[in-house]
Amino acid sequence: MAYSIQNRLITQTIEAVKALYDASLPETQVTLQETRKEFEGHITIVVFPVTRFSKKSPEQTAEEIGTWLRENVQEIAAFNVIKGFLNISLSDSYWIDLVNTQLIDPAFGTFPANGKRLMVEYSSPNTNKPLHLGHIRNNLLGYSVAEILKAYGYDVVKANLVNDRGIHICKSMLAWLKFGHGETPSSSGLKGDHLVGKYYVIFDKAYKQEIDALKVEGQTEEEAKKNAPLIKEAQLMLQKWEAADEDVINLWKTMNGWVYDGFEKTYKQLGVDFDKFYYESNTYLLGKDIIIEGLESGVFFRKEDNSVWIDLTDEGLDQKLVLRADGTSVYITQDLGTAQLKYDEFQMDESIYVVGNEQDYHFKVLFLILKKLGKSWAEGMFHLSYGMVDLPSGKMKSREGTVVDADDLMNEMIETAKARTEELGKTEGLSEEEKALLYDTIGMGALKYFLLKVDPKKRLLFDPAESVDFQGHTGPFIQYTHARIKSVLRKADFEISHASAIPASLSSYEQDLVQGLSSYPQVLEASAKEFSPAQLANYAYEIAKLYNKFYHEETILKAEDADVKTFRLHLSAVAAKIIAESMRLLGIQVPERM
Repeated sequence: MAYSIQNRLITQTIEAVKALYDASLPETQVTLQETRKEFEGHITIVVFPVTRFSKKSPEQTAEEIGTWLRENVQEIAAFNVIKGFLNISLSDSYWIDLVNTQLIDPAFGTFPANGKRLMVEYSSPNTNKPLHLGHIRNNLLGYSVAEILKAYGYDVVKANLVNDRGIHICKSMLAWLKFGHGETPSSSGLKGDHLVGKYYVIFDKAYKQEIDALKVEGQTEEEAKKNAPLIKEAQLMLQKWEAADEDVINLWKTMNGWVYDGFEKTYKQLGVDFDKFYYESNTYLLGKDIIIEGLESGVFFRKEDNSVWIDLTDEGLDQKLVLRADGTSVYITQDLGTAQLKYDEFQMDESIYVVGNEQDYHFKVLFLILKKLGKSWAEGMFHLSYGMVDLPSGKMKSREGTVVDADDLMNEMIETAKARTEELGKTEGLSEEEKALLYDTIGMGALKYFLLKVDPKKRLLFDPAESVDFQGHTGPFIQYTHARIKSVLRKADFEISHASAIPASLSSYEQDLVQGLSSYPQVLEASAKEFSPAQLANYAYEIAKLYNKFYHEETILKAEDADVKTFRLHLSAVAAKIIAESMRLLGIQVPERM
């Protein structure tokens, strides 16, 4: 619904209460909502708060306000009352004018720059293994939130903090040295991240064998885990890395280089990008100055063993270690330092961390510590927490038997899209190159839409086959609708102009479509403010449904009246534009033909 009519109805409802009951109704008590589909109308005004002024029943109050509004607001064509709900029907002329003055304007749905900078940090992979299904949800959420915020007027920095050091990467490096025989991505034909991940798995298997052997010799499981020769070698390698041992550093750079090449291919296929990369190897020593600062200000305290802590019990949390007794960092230490580094570099007003919900506690502690340290910018920090993604059992086998590999899943989605598209006969007249692009567009669209249409906080069950249904609540359904609209516009050889036509009247299907399209700016604003691509995803689906109803019930190309035909073509062009833009902000392409 366009902002102007909403604001006008709020103002006029307040005027009605003043005129009818000589009372001042606070604007916060005027509630507007779209009329429920089972009732006639476009906008519903909730009148229950007015009964304390009218001293009448909700029904009578609604009738009186409706009559007053009908007489004073020319856009209102009719109204009806259901209990305490006043359902307003707007005139055809209102909807026609809305299309001609707002919807066909190229600037419709765009927001000016708001002068604020915001950082969205997402992906944050480890360099010891390839990306998996959980990373896909993370990347899609981060990318889409960043794009939505850009569309809403923010200057957005997309950041990726890569976990490229530590015992995990040393395990892969050690296993490659012991069992790799010089294998490389080129010699093996494996993507670099898959090759390094292979040796992480090999390390784990060999490590478990050593643990079992030590347990047979009489050691407890805990003792065996500490005493196994492999883990001791990996720990020694980490120490050498921290001491800048030349051989270890060179191997680390080589194997991380393989992983980055692999990640780049995955990111490209996934359609995500970054403006700034941070590396834990450069940030893991940060934060120690902040610890000193906090000790001096009394935010932190030192225990007898020389370790440094913060007491958060008054906030319902616990005591948190921020520096070990030997002076080495813990995760929170480097996160404090990295947060300061990012702010010093970009001076952002807000900072969004896209990280799974298993880290909820960590971010509560991190943000609270920064606030206690007096960092004014900590108020703008937000943890976009999301739930895990599950697959129906047996739907897909992972390479390692434990997690679903991102590359495998994307390739399976494209194959599934190919099978479903050919089965439905939607490839007629396309070249092999065009078919390949279409399968990729549909497969990736299905994957992205299915993961983004669900509220980020919810855990979700992803069914690859269900996601490629051309008739369901899916990406391909929306993509097919866009292709259908483009086909109509091609047949009419139509391009949107700055002036549409004025038909004598509109059908309910046309009114519903105009109303849905006019809501785009509000949906985009809500998606941005709540960091929720799900709102925009579900909106795109609703527009696709509204257009298909309109398409099936109304004649477009063969409309006898020229003004009706022109108006309906403009309506179709606006629908295609808004579907395409909504899907673009989700990172999803829409085909011109199918």
